[in-house]
Amino acid sequence: MTMHDDEVDVTAEMVATLIQEQFPQWSDKEIRLLQSTGTVNAIFRIGNDLSARFPLRLTDAAEALAVLKQEAQASAELAQASRFPTPEPVALGEPGAGYPMPWSVQTWLPGTVASDADPSGSDAFAQDLATFIAALRTAETRGRLFNGEGRGGVLTHHDEWMEKCFEESEGLLDVPRLRQVWSRLRELPRTSADVMSHGDLIPGNVLVAGDRLSGVLDTGGFGPADPALDLVSAWHLMQRGPREVLRRTLGCDDLEWERGKAWAFVQAMGAVWYYVESNPMMSRMGRRTLDRILESME
Repeated sequence: MTMHDDEVDVTAEMVATLIQEQFPQWSDKEIRLLQSTGTVNAIFRIGNDLSARFPLRLTDAAEALAVLKQEAQASAELAQASRFPTPEPVALGEPGAGYPMPWSVQTWLPGTVASDADPSGSDAFAQDLATFIAALRTAETRGRLFNGEGRGGVLTHHDEWMEKCFEESEGLLDVPRLRQVWSRLRELPRTSADVMSHGDLIPGNVLVAGDRLSGVLDTGGFGPADPALDLVSAWHLMQRGPREVLRRTLGCDDLEWERGKAWAFVQAMGAVWYYVESNPMMSRMGRRTLDRILESME
């Protein structure tokens, strides 16, 4: 089952042909699809050291290329700021072999994603993630501001989307209770300036080794945003005790902490219904996050 109505099919045979035609220096390397809960790209291993990322949703090739170039620049910038390993851009591929859009090649990071090796009870993992977030926050924004796309700007700008989520979640979730939660969270004021943020710290984007953070994936969204945005990780990735470790280590005040909860709520509400059939693990993540948020508000 596809996750999106406009999803593009990508096969290992197509990828092998693209590499043979565009990057023959890698044509002797094994090509294999990475089984992933990711929702934006199909990811293929190229040998042991590289990965190719193919956007799943059909869009204009020129627009897709501009996005990939921006993501490569953001990934390179984040790699300089991070104290933990992150993928670095290697090359951009062109449409071909039946695939209609440009695609990208990155370095491959070994490790196990947090959705497969649950670090939610580890204080050490929480400290590591706080160290990662703090390092990003110290990176220079160079005058840049949140670009208005996705999460990380104004909470009330998501009212229309949240209404759709509530309507689609009838029969799946306790919608009346969740509406009450949103009515409170959406009004939390913004008092601090943008900082550099990863933007999507969910279990599938975090690598773990021995209950410690070993790397961070999907770095193309690195950019300025609400300082609370990366606090979604507290709700997506941690139980109560480690959440408090993260909060103390980062020195979050009450307002910033609650806004982080709000951004996690927005993301989780969309994940539950949108992926309930096409990506059950992502849907379950959303449910777990909502449970943690509701428990914290009792």
